[in-house]
Amino acid sequence: MEQLSAAAAETLQQWLEDASIDEATKQELRDLKDQPKELEERFYRNLEFGTGGLRGVIGAGSNRMNKYTVGRATQGFARYLLEQHGDKEGKPSVVIAHDSRHFSPEFSLDAALVLAANGIVAKLYPSLRSTPQLSFSVRHLQATGGIVVTASHNPPEYNGYKVYNHEGGQLVPHEAEQVIQYIQEVPSLADVKKMTREEAEAQGLLIWLGEQEDQAFADTVASRSLSRELIQSGIGREFKIVYTPLHGTGNLPVRRVLEQIGFEQLYIVAEQEQPDAEFSTVKSPNPEEREAFTLAMKLGESVGADILIGTDPDADRMGAVVKDKDGKYFVLSGNQSGAIMVHYLLSRLQETGTLPSNGAVIKTIVTSEMGAVIAQHYGAEVMNTLTGFKYIGEKMNQFEATGSHTFLFGYEESYGYLSGNYARDKDAVLASMLIAEAAAYYKSQGKTLYDVLQELYNQFGFFLEKLESRTLKGKDGVAQIQAKMTDWRSNPPKEVAGIAVQDVLDYSLGLDGLPKENVLKFILADGSWFCLRPSGTEPKIKVYFAVRGESLQDAEGQIERLVSEVMSRVDAQ
Repeated sequence: MEQLSAAAAETLQQWLEDASIDEATKQELRDLKDQPKELEERFYRNLEFGTGGLRGVIGAGSNRMNKYTVGRATQGFARYLLEQHGDKEGKPSVVIAHDSRHFSPEFSLDAALVLAANGIVAKLYPSLRSTPQLSFSVRHLQATGGIVVTASHNPPEYNGYKVYNHEGGQLVPHEAEQVIQYIQEVPSLADVKKMTREEAEAQGLLIWLGEQEDQAFADTVASRSLSRELIQSGIGREFKIVYTPLHGTGNLPVRRVLEQIGFEQLYIVAEQEQPDAEFSTVKSPNPEEREAFTLAMKLGESVGADILIGTDPDADRMGAVVKDKDGKYFVLSGNQSGAIMVHYLLSRLQETGTLPSNGAVIKTIVTSEMGAVIAQHYGAEVMNTLTGFKYIGEKMNQFEATGSHTFLFGYEESYGYLSGNYARDKDAVLASMLIAEAAAYYKSQGKTLYDVLQELYNQFGFFLEKLESRTLKGKDGVAQIQAKMTDWRSNPPKEVAGIAVQDVLDYSLGLDGLPKENVLKFILADGSWFCLRPSGTEPKIKVYFAVRGESLQDAEGQIERLVSEVMSRVDAQ
């Protein structure tokens, strides 16, 4: 029988003896006494606070999401905030929001009460709100930091905890490293300070947010519309949108903003409208996956929708579906939606004479070059960052501080988009508005978004991308992913699919002034590329592919050959 490692056994014993841990948690652990592998997974390490915060399976244990790991993380974050801002006038404050997952309200309140016990004002949303609204609220309320309890589009057994700085952005590495150090220095769970709710409210250390902040967010997002007059002058009455929040936080804010700018024919997927921590109608609550739109497609057919839109549980990612030339549903990839939005935004600004001469578009190193080529066509500068919207937010802060560039648009291939300076995280509420109004604008010219995409291919080149991922769970999975990265790093291929490898970019060395990150990008002689990257939020290794063909058929052939050869090596390791 498999044995528990000495380190895991010691941590387990500490939990069982700790007076600050409740009896129900201890009983959950005692019930696992005959499952050493499960106990090893729960205790072989502390749940890692990465650059994005915590994310893990809910349950008892040091490597699980529970009120104790949340409390410990919040104690470390509180110390960081007090060191950074404690000498400034007034008490530091933190805005807290949460999604529809299991224990999200409880973890949010737990975090608020730990902050309050440390003398930090917690400004808490009482019910679910989106991640971008949290980012906006930190800036709008001039808070010292933010916390959002969410596991984004992970499966139902997960939850997570992301922290934000005073600029409304997720912590970048040098900030996260300090917080991680402070979390590690919390001596024990018994050293986590915590107040009761009644004490915190009585002392003004727990403040509840509501409608006023909701309206401020909706008004700000709606102000980014470029075609409100066109929509309100008529097309908004006939243009049909089907929307699914996939059981998450997007339902109210997306509807509010779309109605505010003049869309009147809005159909919500009833089965997915209400919050549901089990996400019971989908295999995965992820708008990147076609299956997530099954019910939306059914509704779309019945009402004759012009566009289908879906957002993930914390409403920071948006996916869109349109009809192709044969009337079949075509799911736009994140790269395709991004390219369309870049084209729509910049062409509309140019039309109205408001395109700034120092405009910048920011994308990540694994995002298609198609949007970059379009942005450059309109005279915008394009900048690349590592994966993670926090890096796009960091660039935006630099622009704001120096005035060197005007931020126009930032996006990731993984369905994350932002225009405007009101937030520092991707916003599916804004993206839903932009993609809908772009579709309405082109409909007024007799075109669908599919038609626009084909025009862009013909003008700028047939760009095609693909993402493959392999899930490798648990302690063994972490080791397997690392072994795969080590193999590609130490034995880079000379050629792939008959094309010479021209350049190998190892971002763990800190290239182009970017922070060091475990990412490898291989650029081939014909301009195509592929990139290997361990996910920061899931137990996966992700492999990104991109080609540019003379025709769609040519691009499809290129990418098929590239994927086949690279993945056969990834899977053989």
